[in-house]
Amino acid sequence: MTGISTIIETPRTTLRTWAPGDLAQFIHLTNTPAGMRYLGGVAGPEIYQGLYERVLVSQQQHGFCFWIVERKSDGAMLGICGFKRGTVDPIVDAMEIGWRFREDVWGQGYAREAAAACLDWGWRNVADNRIVAITVIGNTASWGLMERLGMRRNPMLDFDHPNHAVGDPFRPHITYEAWRAI
Repeated sequence: MTGISTIIETPRTTLRTWAPGDLAQFIHLTNTPAGMRYLGGVAGPEIYQGLYERVLVSQQQHGFCFWIVERKSDGAMLGICGFKRGTVDPIVDAMEIGWRFREDVWGQGYAREAAAACLDWGWRNVADNRIVAITVIGNTASWGLMERLGMRRNPMLDFDHPNHAVGDPFRPHITYEAWRAI
């Protein structure tokens, strides 16, 4: 990926490709006990390096990734929001939307604004007829946002995430879907 490209603009945010230095800032802002509560806890640098590498590959191969979300008023990084291709059954290759925001901006509508804009972008730019989102059942803020975005839970697609050991409370995942309007 060369240079920074703006992908989406909303009234309060800009979603853009990653730039040098973004990974360190993203780790600083989101790798907190609260921010990582439903993602297995504070992660080591190798986890974030893997995320970064997958983001770059996704942007290059598919034209989308979990983009950096910045606040327009001051350029502050708020988190990430965007897409990837699902990598686990039952959502392998499905267009998967996701987000992660720093905790001091939770409840201010940034995640909803960015995610709604991403869904709109997805319907306009990708041929998929379905977009999915996953989370753990305890993450009520995340699945609440999925519902506010018009996504609906499909219990037939709930699954045990293979990245978590049997008995790990983060292993059971629930799946939400949105379908292209015809």
